[in-house]
Amino acid sequence: MSFRDDQKESNALMAERTELVTSRIKEMLNEETVDEKYVPFFKKMAEKMLTIEEYFELHSTGRIRELSISELKKWNERLFADKSDKNYETCYGNPEYAVKEFGDMGQIFAHLYYEIDTLRDAVVNDFREEITIFEELVVEIYNRFEDDDADIDGIKSVIKSFYHDNSEIFSEIRARILFDPEVSRAKDIVNDADLSDLRYLYWYGKNVTENEIETAKFINSLSEEEVRAMAHTYVNGFLVGYAKMNQDIHKKSEVSVYYNLGFERMIRFAMEEFKKEGIECVVPTMAIGTTSINRQYDFDHKDDRALYLDKAYMERALETLRQAYESVKKCMNGYAGPAVIETFGEKEFNPKNKKEALHYDDKQKKLAVSFAGQQAQLNTEYINPEERSFTIIAYPIPEIGPKFKEIFAATVKVNTLDADLYEKIQQKLIDVLDTADHVKVTGRNGNHTDLTIKVAEIKDGAKQTAFENCVADVNIPVGEVFTSPVLEGTNGTLHVKEVYLNGFKVVDLEIKLKDGMIESFTCGNNEKEEDNKELLNLLVMHNHETLPIGEFAIGTNTTAYKMGIDYDVQAQLPILISEKTGPHFAMGDTCFSREEEVETKNPDGKVMIAKENSVSALRKEDPDKAYMNCHTDITIPYNELDMITVVRRDGSEVNLIEGGYFVLPGTEELNKPLNELYGTNK
Repeated sequence: MSFRDDQKESNALMAERTELVTSRIKEMLNEETVDEKYVPFFKKMAEKMLTIEEYFELHSTGRIRELSISELKKWNERLFADKSDKNYETCYGNPEYAVKEFGDMGQIFAHLYYEIDTLRDAVVNDFREEITIFEELVVEIYNRFEDDDADIDGIKSVIKSFYHDNSEIFSEIRARILFDPEVSRAKDIVNDADLSDLRYLYWYGKNVTENEIETAKFINSLSEEEVRAMAHTYVNGFLVGYAKMNQDIHKKSEVSVYYNLGFERMIRFAMEEFKKEGIECVVPTMAIGTTSINRQYDFDHKDDRALYLDKAYMERALETLRQAYESVKKCMNGYAGPAVIETFGEKEFNPKNKKEALHYDDKQKKLAVSFAGQQAQLNTEYINPEERSFTIIAYPIPEIGPKFKEIFAATVKVNTLDADLYEKIQQKLIDVLDTADHVKVTGRNGNHTDLTIKVAEIKDGAKQTAFENCVADVNIPVGEVFTSPVLEGTNGTLHVKEVYLNGFKVVDLEIKLKDGMIESFTCGNNEKEEDNKELLNLLVMHNHETLPIGEFAIGTNTTAYKMGIDYDVQAQLPILISEKTGPHFAMGDTCFSREEEVETKNPDGKVMIAKENSVSALRKEDPDKAYMNCHTDITIPYNELDMITVVRRDGSEVNLIEGGYFVLPGTEELNKPLNELYGTNK
């Protein structure tokens, strides 16, 4: 029996429970049997849950595909309008408003509101049980209020028990969505929909805005040859990644594709290419991007697990995740990795860190770090890192501005630059970098970076290298050489005047390193230093007290840099592109995290030896201490970069970059876009 047949049978078995809970929810709409101040909240929750039920019926019967574009837009409004900027101030999903109305109970109410919202993915993927158990949770809490048995600790206990007891269900859903090609209805949309009829955008259960509509229209306006070329660049990057690892991709059976709404035509051609290689595509609905209705809403709920995260929950979640992985073991054994399309161009977002939102306490922060590490370790038990690759490519969205089409064309050019040319130029840099004891990096134009990067010592120069020559394979576009620095001896200050990290704008970011570990960090986003620390904890530290520097790289893609300046989108470029526009430094794990034993060779045949540091070297004796499960790239743009100098063990020095220009013989080609940009002749 197929998984979808199993799912139909499971949904049928849930019918009686579903009928009982929906009947109770309908009664909630017309009752006033709880304290009058709570009545509006529970009525709103009843409305939301009945909307979800109506939405589920549309999807399960297929009637969603019969609705007109105007009817679908009304559904989009029903599902998302309450979180929009204009409505969020009085939305129960806003912890600030919920706490104002209901005191400390407001945190719990905001969490419940958010969780019911997330059931859209369960609707689209036909996970009836997930919807029903959340509805039962809300009804159970409502009954407590009816019985005047609703103190804070009691309700928290109910929620803790809910997540602990249903962990098996959540783990199974997660595993199926991520690794089972049969599960995701998004794949059906890509394969079966008439992509010229933009009604299909509304079938995902995602927020649909002008970004998604105009992206789809634009992709549809391109010739088949142009779109197939984009798909080929994307797929070929993945295949080349396998070739570089000396692995046979034909031993694998599936790849997961991640994309934003509007790129379906490209994805359809990509799926065809993967299928020619014998690879099926998994399309995890939860990983399909769209324009957020309100990024503050998501930010407000980033730590919602604080309601129930404790050691007992963590142990239960890991146990059930292992069970779930066993159920999809065949899929995971055949998993080749993710192929990702990122987008860029959304307006900047400066989050407000609300005291009313749920936040991890110190103990939970440590648990969250441990939880992430053990999940990652569990993944490696079922997916061999030596047989796994990935690829990432990025394109702009219409929100980037009126020159969207020109920027899109320029991005396609950047994504398809001559890899052979860059390989030769980058080898010139590596030949000198491989002689280094350390590398000095300094800033200019208000950038006060002053860093010393210790480089791994090469024992056999004829066969070994400390820097990888990165051309456009897994990490598109072309343009960097990188290493895992030796921590001991890596010291100094990293400063960037402005950088985007995971879509958040950070100004005056400053990180100080001592023997390769973060000694202090700050930024200039907020007046209060504690707010700056909290922001960087989210974007860089990921609940760790300190992190090692995991990567030092020199970006060589001056064409991408010029594109950013020409179109005034430098700050909006994703890290995938911006990391190629100057030297960058990653805080956290190395680029070779959990793949240290996999042999990596440069195009010249030399073996990469700088794949670990003194932290990741602990992996065999204490994986929890070896891996940080984060890797955040921070780039210094050329206009803030002064010098990059190689210091050899004999004390002699060679400059690679002076005043933001490449000065090493054989790298002059990289200055052409800079000369065009600044009217210079370097």
